[in-house]
This record gives sequence, structure tokens and C-alpha cells, in this order.
Amino acid sequence: MKMIELNNINKIYGTKLSKTTALSDINFSADQGEMITVTGPSGSGKSTFIKILGGILSPTSGEVKINGQDYEALSKKEQSNFRLNNISFVLQSYNLLPYLKVKDQFELANRVKDHNNITESSFKQLINELGLKDLLNHYPDELSGGQQQRVAIARAIYTNPKIILADEPTAALDGKRAIEVMKQFRNLAHEQNKLIILITHDDRLIKYADKNYQIVDGKGTFISTEEKSLV
Repeated sequence: MKMIELNNINKIYGTKLSKTTALSDINFSADQGEMITVTGPSGSGKSTFIKILGGILSPTSGEVKINGQDYEALSKKEQSNFRLNNISFVLQSYNLLPYLKVKDQFELANRVKDHNNITESSFKQLINELGLKDLLNHYPDELSGGQQQRVAIARAIYTNPKIILADEPTAALDGKRAIEVMKQFRNLAHEQNKLIILITHDDRLIKYADKNYQIVDGKGTFISTEEKSLV
């Protein structure tokens, strides 16, 4: 039994008069301990795919299974509780609260989810590894895009989820920092048995994943991490 399964997933936006098919007959499965990159051209359905994986968007048809259970059959409260306790997101918009300093972004996470977060020593190590130690008293608008992205990544890791879903988590980072982040994600998967699924347009980063899932024109397939994606 896989941790996440998508079976025959379709997602259509719009009405009968104006429909757009974002995903078509998607089949996908992933388990803890894996790191998977998701690649494909812009507009191919990757962001829709990861939102359905994370339960923040429902498919038009098809089945989403979490640990063998039909996710869509859960109540909204049960779905929300599952996401809170099991999934962290890193979105392109960063989603940092503008009125909170960096250190308070993590304190807020403590208030929302007050158990099972990483230890204080692990937090200090994480902050050092991501180069955030000197930024804890800064507000988001005082940070560069790359710094905000690193805060968003650290916050996702801080809550100690079983699953991390990331949409272009290295887009605002320089090459060296992007590789450091990919290695950190890989260590989380292999050493802490997390499931890491991330979208990337950077072919150089695919080699750090265990698998690569490519989406083109709404259709997906696993390809070798040695193959160049069609980005």
C-alpha cells in the first residue's frame, strides 16, 4: 500500500461552453522515503497536480487515496486535520505573513500545530544550514525573494510533516543554494523517511531525486532521472 495514490485523475476547469482540461487520466503513486521531482512545460498541469496531491483541490473525477483510504470520502474537518498533521506546502507565493518577523513565522506554526515539531537543536541546525540565522528579526518585506523562499522551506520542514509538497522551491535561489536545498530534501526523504514531491523547471536538479514524474499536456508518466525533461 502506497502512502499516496492517484487513480485515473481528471481535472477540468470552466463550464460546458469553455472548458480547459488541466489533467487527463493521471495515475501516480508514492511512498515515504522517496523524493520525486515533477517536471514539464509551463501550463502543463503541474501546479494543479500538486494541489490535488495535497488535498487543497478536488479532482473532477478519479480517486485520491492516502494510506489506502479514499481522501474525498473524508469530511472537510477530517481532511483539514490530515493536512495539518501530515503535510507541509512550499508554494511559489511563499505565504509568509507580512506583519510577522521571521522568528514569529515559526512561533505561529507552533500555535497552529503544537506537537511533533522538530526539536530546538534541529531547528537551530536548520536555520544555520539555510543561512537564516541573521534574518530571524527581519520582516518579509526586508528580505530578498531567495531569502523569503528559504524561510518558507524552513517553515515547511519545521512542522516535521510526513509529506512535503513544493512548487518550484528553488526558483529564487542561486545554483549553489538550490543544490543545498535539494540535498537537504533528499536527506529528509532517505534519513527521516519523509515523502518529498517537488516541481522544478531546472533539469540539473532532477538527478537528486529517486524518480521523476513528467507532465505534458495534462498527461503524466514516470521517466528516468537520467533523462532530460521536456521543459
